[in-house]
Amino acid sequence: MVGVIALSRGLVLALGGLFSAYHLVLAAYDLAAPERIAPVLLAMALYAGATILSLWPSSPITMPYWLASLNIGVSTAICFLVTSQLDPGIEGSYATWHVAAVGTLMTITAIRRRTMFAWVGTAVLTLQTFVWAGPAAIATMGVIGSVVWVAISQMVSRALAKAGRDASQFALAEREAVEWQAGQEAHLYERQLRLVQTSRVAVPMLQRIALSGGSLTEEERRECFNLEGALRDEIRGRRLLNDAVREQIMIARRRGTTVQLMDEGGIDDLDEPELERVLNRLADVLRGVETDRLIIRTVPAGSETAVTVVGLRTVGDGSASLLSDDHDDEVDLWAEIPRVPEDSRTRP
Repeated sequence: MVGVIALSRGLVLALGGLFSAYHLVLAAYDLAAPERIAPVLLAMALYAGATILSLWPSSPITMPYWLASLNIGVSTAICFLVTSQLDPGIEGSYATWHVAAVGTLMTITAIRRRTMFAWVGTAVLTLQTFVWAGPAAIATMGVIGSVVWVAISQMVSRALAKAGRDASQFALAEREAVEWQAGQEAHLYERQLRLVQTSRVAVPMLQRIALSGGSLTEEERRECFNLEGALRDEIRGRRLLNDAVREQIMIARRRGTTVQLMDEGGIDDLDEPELERVLNRLADVLRGVETDRLIIRTVPAGSETAVTVVGLRTVGDGSASLLSDDHDDEVDLWAEIPRVPEDSRTRP
């Protein structure tokens, strides 16, 4: 799309340059008609300079105000410079090239979204021609054609602007649709993944409950509580879980440890290899840990630490919590898993 736009703009600029140069060729062809050549040459130079500035390839689509004002001034100067050296009764001569030249310059101005300035320049051309050669000259010298070209260029400019806005809206709608579809697919994948994990964890015990008619041993009841905790982990733990972490958490629960997982989005920015490294390191920290409570949570993005592990041992009656001011819980384990490997942080 960008290549097509660049090609179209280059083609328009090339055509505009050739059409503008054509007026200079006509002026040079009939230099014998003016009384003096110097004013006409000056008009040609002014027109060429204004046209080059107006068609400069790297310029923005919307013409700057200073350039639009300059084009009006150049158009006015061209009209007076050329007509001051011509007989108002002249007909069928290229000596009145300035009429088409001003019309072309104002057309370029209108195409570049400065239609008000273009109409001012066209009005100057019309009024100056009317005063210089009379009302009939407006039709015979091509002033009407210049007016028509400016009107057409204004309509084209508006159509192109509307097409650009529509294209932007369509592109925005397409991006939103793609994002929505990606979100729906992600939600679907997440639900399917949760269903698979839930089935893998809960189905064997549910089958055991069904076969026994709900008559479970104390050990099986404890296992049900452990499985319930594992299902909560799938919801609260999110990206804090892989097979190795699940295995170590289940081992810890079967030893009587209360485990809390809290993924608050701190590791969402990690890619799969980095996340796997962090989770494998977490599994190593949990391996063989014997404590009363384990609290595993992510650290907000921007910190050098990805995951913290706190182990608490209850030394009182077990009623205190991590957020209380009591000191019945002693910190039995504290571990921080870095977001990047330590060797990467120390590497120059």
